[in-house]
Amino acid sequence: MAKELAAKAKEAFVDDDFDEAVDLYSKAIDLDPNCAEFFADRAQANVKLENLIAEAVEDANKAIELDPLLTKAYLRKGTACMKLEEYQTAKNALEKGASIAPSESKFKKLIDECDLRISEEEKILVQPVASPSVKADLTHQTVLFFTKIQVEIIVIYLRHDYYQKPEEVVVTIFAKGIPKQNVNIDFGEQVLSVVIDVPGEEEAYHLQPRLFGKIVPEKCRYEVLSTKVEIRLAKAEIITWASLEHAKVPAVLPKPNVLSEVSVRPAYPSSKKVKDWDKLEAEVKKQENDEKLEGDAALDKSLREMYSNADEDMRRAMSKSFVESNGTVLSTNWKEVGAKTIESTPPDGMELKKWEI
Repeated sequence: MAKELAAKAKEAFVDDDFDEAVDLYSKAIDLDPNCAEFFADRAQANVKLENLIAEAVEDANKAIELDPLLTKAYLRKGTACMKLEEYQTAKNALEKGASIAPSESKFKKLIDECDLRISEEEKILVQPVASPSVKADLTHQTVLFFTKIQVEIIVIYLRHDYYQKPEEVVVTIFAKGIPKQNVNIDFGEQVLSVVIDVPGEEEAYHLQPRLFGKIVPEKCRYEVLSTKVEIRLAKAEIITWASLEHAKVPAVLPKPNVLSEVSVRPAYPSSKKVKDWDKLEAEVKKQENDEKLEGDAALDKSLREMYSNADEDMRRAMSKSFVESNGTVLSTNWKEVGAKTIESTPPDGMELKKWEI
């Protein structure tokens, strides 16, 4: 019965009905859970569905466990890992398969492609670094450690981003096809701990920042979706976070919508001459506006006025661009700033240096 289901699954696969093929292979596996062929073939169908790549890696690993000499299981794992852009893991699987079947040309072709991708990644990672004595933290969770003898590169293909509302911060980790049971998230008073076991990787993905502000752990929650993990952090205070992680940049309090003290000042009976407080306030503001400042003082006044008159998106853009660029970039365009990490851009004639503390 299991073999009949597998035969029908192959027919569905040939007809490009991959959902039906996966369903039939699953039924065959239920009847014969020790057949490595079934797992390897279901892995191939999962790869075709695109949104089940992680499941394809799991099936290939299971097939290898059941039959370490099944060459197509290594081919399936290599193909799936390449779809996930995990080229080193793919290469390792393909090399094992090639050692079992050295005459199979598919292995060599895919291994050469993996070598090319790995070489391209190494060039991209090493290119921005000026000296081996500098430790650089790059985006997308790529960390380079330089020593006098060698360069060690550790790459985890997950990235994260965030946006905020007055009452919460939403952190998004872009992780495709991660099973819910592989995600472990803990909330502390000012700490977020995320551990994700990525299928096909020996090392788990970690995100454990000390947060910019305090949160309410019991009100925080997360959801594992097909293409991402979405985390909602409930703020303990209604303030604007200048960044996700703790920094020395002060928080920004929301602008209160209250009446001016001057406009509601009570008038008491007095023998003294009554002062016109509204007129006095207008004169003070006029003097402040007419005051001619120079240098840093003028720049500081201009920036404060720009920030106080800005809307929420402009403030978020100004805070994010200023913090991430180490004070070299100030942008008010949230659509542009929110979509990427702002790199430091020193003025002409100056050189950016990073100091370890």
